[in-house]
Amino acid sequence: MTKTEINVDDIVSSILRTGVIVSALIVAAGGIWYLAQHGAQLPAYARFASEPSDLLSPRETLREAEHFDSQAIIMAGLLVLIATPILRVAFLVFGFALEKDWTFVGVAALVLSVLLFSIGH
Repeated sequence: MTKTEINVDDIVSSILRTGVIVSALIVAAGGIWYLAQHGAQLPAYARFASEPSDLLSPRETLREAEHFDSQAIIMAGLLVLIATPILRVAFLVFGFALEKDWTFVGVAALVLSVLLFSIGH
């Protein structure tokens, strides 16, 4: 292999490593911000409170994170963590196409379409 050839395995591992690290940093920042805002409050264990309704869609979560809502920042970090393997599969479609391995392009494209479909519904 020459220096100009793309090593798909190295790029895929970099995508996964970077996604996990970025996600962890975002979640940690949101957690620190949440504790700075609410750390002194006593939890109400008698009443279960689900996540706020404005954090149920990725679009709303990112919109709230732009306004420095600590729970939205944590959820945005989790969205990055979810997006990481999806980005990996998307890159594999591209990488297999560069290698002209059409069987794996088809398999990776099928996996990507199933992932995107399941997230969309």
